Amino acid sequence: NVKDGVQRNWWRQGLMGGIVAHYDGIKAFSETDLTEDLKAVDIPVLVMHGEDDQIVPIANAALKSIKLLKNGKLITYPGFPHGMPTTEHPTINKDLLEFIRS
Repeated sequence: NVKDGVQRNWWRQGLMGGIVAHYDGIKAFSETDLTEDLKAVDIPVLVMHGEDDQIVPIANAALKSIKLLKNGKLITYPGFPHGMPTTEHPTINKDLLEFIRS
């Protein structure tokens, strides 16, 4: 089944990296304050977030980011997971193309 294949591929990708690199990456993106960077962006930005993201909770990311962006558009997806570009690509691609064309 497709879901099992996606999960196995993510597992494979995780095993390809070193533990120090994984740790340092998580440390960097979880401890870096991007508030001033987001405030400085003045071009249109599309923020897309799955409401069922168990890796990066929507309240800690998208809902805060959209408040800081001068020209941001937020689209949330009920039930979509962290890997939504893989598992929900027809919906994601449609919305992304619509944003680019607008």
